[in-house]
Amino acid sequence: MLRLLLLRHAKSSWSTGLTDRERPLAVRGREAAPAMGRYLAEEMLLPDLVLVSPARRTVETWELVGPMLPERPGSHLEPRIYESKPERLLQVVQDTEANVRTLLMIGHNPGLEELAAKLIGHGDRYAAARMAQKYPTCGLVVLDFAVEDWRDVAPRGGRLDRFVTPASLGEGPDE
Repeated sequence: MLRLLLLRHAKSSWSTGLTDRERPLAVRGREAAPAMGRYLAEEMLLPDLVLVSPARRTVETWELVGPMLPERPGSHLEPRIYESKPERLLQVVQDTEANVRTLLMIGHNPGLEELAAKLIGHGDRYAAARMAQKYPTCGLVVLDFAVEDWRDVAPRGGRLDRFVTPASLGEGPDE
């Protein structure tokens, strides 16, 4: 079994004078990201590898999530995640090495939300309904695949294990 964790970056600032790629996290984002990191640790949702979009807000999200984990997994910036369509994101997933059993991808909407919707074949229908309604910043989708190689991850092949948001962790409203 392989597990895919899709984490949307935490709430970012809309500071003037910065490009989209340079936007930092807002105060709310700097609070939500460590809470999500603690959740990952408490639930033993521990990645073997973390792929992070090169945008500042995704990098800062990982910098706040990572220290909450009991062990810091390998991570690297993956340019293909930034502003990508779900098909390209799926290719990133399928390119993952076979020794990685749990992959965490930190990226953006609408790409992550569309990828999650594309991959879900069955699972928690209430979580799917909440996700379809809104995939807020710092939202986390957990998908399981009954395959042994990432190349075999396919549309409708995943089981939605859960959908977690900052609000569901008591970290304020979902944005």
